[in-house]
Parts: sequence; C-alpha cells; structure tokens
Amino acid sequence: MRLRSAPPAPPRLLLVLAVLLYGFCCCCEGRFVVEKNSLKVTAPDSLKGSYECAIGNFGVPQYGGTMVGVVAYPKSNRKACKSFDDFDISYKAKPGSLPTFLLVDRGDCFFTKKAWNAQNAGVAAILVADDKDEPLITMDTPEESGRADYLENITIPSALITKSFGDRLRKAVDGGHMVNVNLDWRESLPHPDERVEYEFWTNSNDECGPKCDSQIDFVKSFKGPAQILEKKGYTQFTPHYITWYCPEAFTLSKQCKSQCINHGRYCAPDPEQDFSKGYDGKDVVVQNLRQVCVYKVAKENKKPWLWWDYVTDFAIRCPMKEKKYTKECADGVIKSLGLDHKAIDKCIGDPNADEENPVLKAEQDAQIGKGARGDVTILPTLVINNRQYRGKLDKGAVLKALCAGFQETTEPAVCLSEDIQTNECLENNGGCWHDKAANISACKDTFRGRVCECPVVKGVKFVGDGYTHCEASGSGRCEINNGGCWKETRNGRTHSACTDGGCKCPDGFKGDGVHKCEDVDECKERTACQCKECKCKNTWGSYECGCGGGLLYMKEHDTCISKDAGARVGWNFLWFLLFGLAAVGIAGYAVYKYRIRSYMDSEIRAIMAQYMPLDNQGEIPNHSHHIEM
Repeated sequence: MRLRSAPPAPPRLLLVLAVLLYGFCCCCEGRFVVEKNSLKVTAPDSLKGSYECAIGNFGVPQYGGTMVGVVAYPKSNRKACKSFDDFDISYKAKPGSLPTFLLVDRGDCFFTKKAWNAQNAGVAAILVADDKDEPLITMDTPEESGRADYLENITIPSALITKSFGDRLRKAVDGGHMVNVNLDWRESLPHPDERVEYEFWTNSNDECGPKCDSQIDFVKSFKGPAQILEKKGYTQFTPHYITWYCPEAFTLSKQCKSQCINHGRYCAPDPEQDFSKGYDGKDVVVQNLRQVCVYKVAKENKKPWLWWDYVTDFAIRCPMKEKKYTKECADGVIKSLGLDHKAIDKCIGDPNADEENPVLKAEQDAQIGKGARGDVTILPTLVINNRQYRGKLDKGAVLKALCAGFQETTEPAVCLSEDIQTNECLENNGGCWHDKAANISACKDTFRGRVCECPVVKGVKFVGDGYTHCEASGSGRCEINNGGCWKETRNGRTHSACTDGGCKCPDGFKGDGVHKCEDVDECKERTACQCKECKCKNTWGSYECGCGGGLLYMKEHDTCISKDAGARVGWNFLWFLLFGLAAVGIAGYAVYKYRIRSYMDSEIRAIMAQYMPLDNQGEIPNHSHHIEM
C-alpha cells in the first residue's frame, strides 16, 4: 500500500499515528489488493488484445457495464496538471462520434487533479500511464482532501495502466493511428447468485472534513434503497469499523490512554487531530462499538436495516460540533427506534476492562483480507461479494455496483430501471427470437446487457435456442399462439394443427402442421362415397355425399336406397314395434293378475285354517292332559 503525503501535523500526533499504524500493519499478516478491470484494444492490429488496469478510488466506475472510446494523447499539458482551457484544447465528442479516453502521464500533481482537468475538457474517461515499471497501484484521493473541493464532482471513470502499455499507446497515437479501446467492468465484481452480500467499512467520526461529510451524506441518501433491498432479501448487509491497537510499550502513555479503550487494545485517531480539545479517539471507538452492537441487536430481532436509521439519526441529532456526541444522545436515538438499549449496553461491555472485547476483536480480525478481498485499509470502503468497491460513495454509483453483483436475470426491478441501465431488448428485441403475432420475445433484460432465453408464458414453457427458434411445449401449449402451429378460419369454421404432442394437421388436411395444412379432396382420392349411385362434394376439411335419382344416402352403409322403400321399411318397422309393445303389455298384465289372485287365495286359506279344518288338512291330534281322580 502506498502512503500519501499529509498536511503538517504536531510531532507528537505524527508519532502516535505512526505507532498506531505500526501496530496494525506489522502484527497483521494481510495484504492490500488492487481492484482491476479489463481494457481491450480493438484497433490498430499492432495493439489488439486485453490489458489489465487498476480502478481509481474516485469518480464513477461503470460496474457491470462497458465503455467504448478513442484514445487521445495531448501535445501539451501531458500530465494534465493544468486546465486544458489554458491551452485552448477541448475533447468533447461531436454528435455521432466515439467518446474520448484521454491518456495522460503520471506525476507532478494528484491523480484526482488530472481527472478533474480531463473531465472539464470533455473526456469520457482518463487513462493514467505509470512513470515507472512496477505492479499496478490504486489511485486514491489525496489526504489533504479538504483543499480539493472538486473531489465529489469527479464523475468520469479512471484507470491506471502500466508504463510499458502506456508507451505503446503513446507511440500509436503519435504515429497517427486511431486507437479504439473498450473499458470493461462487467467482471470486476463476482456475481454468483441471486443475493448480494456487502459490507460497509465506516466510522462514526464526523469531524474529519469532506470525507466524513461525504460519508454521512451517502448514508442518508442510500438508506432508502439499502433498506428496501434488505427487507426483500435481495441483499445481506453488514457494517464494520476499523480500529488499531497500541503496542504494549505505549499503553500507559497519555496519547494511547486518550485514543484507546480496553488498555490499548482498540484505538482510533483523535477526531480533530488535536489532543487538547474536543472529543478523543476513545470516544470514537466506543461510538463505533455502539453502532456495531445496534446492528447486532437489530439483527437478532430480524430487523438489521434499523442500523441505517440509527446511523442517520445519530449523525443528525448527536454531532460532535454541537457537543452531543454522547451516550445519553445515543440512547435517545436507540429508544426512538424501539431497540433494547440494555441489550446494546451488554454487547458493548466495559471499555475500561483490561481484557479483550469480543465484538471489537472480531472487527479487527475481519479487517484482514481473505481470498480475493485483501485488507481493508481505506475508509470508507464498500466490500461487495468479497471484493472492494472503488469509486466515490454516490447513491447511483453504489447501486450500480450492487446490481453488478447479482446473477443475470435475478436482479431486482430497481436494477433494471432506466436510471441504472439501458434496456437492450427495446431495440430489435436484442437480436433474440420474437413472435410478432403473440408479442412474445426470448430477450431478457439484465443489468449487464441481455440474454436470449426462451420464455415461460402463462405457465407454458417455450423451448429452443432463444436466438432463432422457440416453441411452446407441454399441456396448454395450444393456448399460447396456438403452439406455433397452423390455424385457419373459413366461413365460421376453424381448424387447428395444434396438439399436446406437437403440430399435426387435423383429419381432412395434409401438410407439416406448422406453416401449412392443405385440404384433402376426399372425392378425388375416392376415400368416401364409393357406391355406384353416390355423388361426392368436397368441402374444406371434409366432404358431403348424396344420391341422385330420388335415392337416399345411408352414411353408415355407404349406399343409396329408394326413398319409398325406405319409407315402407320405416312404417313396417314402426308397426312391428307397436305390436311388440302391445304384446309385452298384455303378457305383463296377465302375469300380474295371476300373482295377485294366488296371493289372495293363500291369505284366505291361512285365515280359515284357524277356525276349521280344511279339506287338505288332516286330523289335528288332541294333546290335552287327562287327570285321574
């Protein structure tokens, strides 16, 4: 990591800062990672290829997108340390021409000054060529940011390129070649799935000048989008705070006692860089710790987004300059948000204890880079999907970076708005398959561009390559554009070739079922009305048969019969049916009468048998007992 120059400071302050930085840097085995994007030269042939460049930590990198332009190298003011107006030079692109990427030399002034002068000259991006052979570094804002009131107004992206590549670009431009370049940030951030995980490394200090002001303004402006994304599960947000520790040899010094808590374990620089007035560094550490605990308690209550409310309200209600940077003011904000301040106090612990604070110890461990992320050494810093964001803290710029972290087609609607990206499906359907009749397209707009993917419409899935062909499949396919099959209506009758299994011409038609189905002439092909007397008339999709000479056509027998014979046969059959029904009725009535009579006879006999013997009834033996006297 390259340290920048700083304004003059009291020797004792420099000593303390050096000690704190020494304690952090020497005892943590980490590394600073330079975040990069791709630069592709498409012309001339001698320079064609892809090159790495380092993203500057100012301006607005176009995360998830690309920019195409032509490289220009000034004949004067080649380090861009002066305004190009002084040289009567303008790089504003004319209508219909490609934007200008200005190549400038490193040295003599801050990177941000070069970018500001280039932006005012009308360029779309600035390429800074290193002046020595070394690995790429991160171009950062100057430490004396209070003197540079233009920093927050830089909007063009910047990139540092190596000395050798810069030399080749200069030679090509000076030789009269048109150098076409594509700056590509699409893979600068990982985008593995449908949720973006991001961290915000920040500070509760509000007396560090323009950087602190910018950070507070960002939190206020980004609070709304951040809370919406978090509530709907699109993101997982975690705030973090950087602290240093005081080496053991200095823990009893006045400086470390005023800047650190827990006996020198967790420290922060003095807010005003003056030990004799205002708040101390230890006040900042305690407030940082409180903000971490607010997040933890809110998260335990399944409302982690309340952190944004607390930080915003605290900055407004409890500023240092009004002497309200206190626990009492913080508790008032906590109470207004309905959080348990006792749980937060328990999380904070005892700042005077000679022991580790588990929360701040975890924060220090998190500062060390793991995997591709690298150490967090710049404040403020966003880490998105384990990669550090580079560029200014601007609501639109950060939202673009978050959107670049979603897997294609999983982005929330806010990422597809006109303010964030361009919908490539609006022009020629993005080159994807499109059914004009049903107004169905395979083009899906994503933050990075578009994908051609056969759609699902009303529960019906289309299958195909998405570029030249998509076809509805499965049940219900005929409800969507008739399944892409042939369909025609004539004289109020409609025939369709769509079936659940595909496109097949219906009975009475022949063809491929997709583009065309032709009527089959059953009369001509003699597949109907084959009897000698039959007369056939072809219709659309069917046929009609008739008979001449007063004959009647019987379809089930495919034959013609006389109408009179048909009538006689019909009447004979009708009389036969009537006589048959009458006979069945008479027989049924006779059976009914017989059964009724038999039943009555048996009932009468049973009654009479109780009073006298009947002819068919024998003597009834006397079973009475005789009593002898």
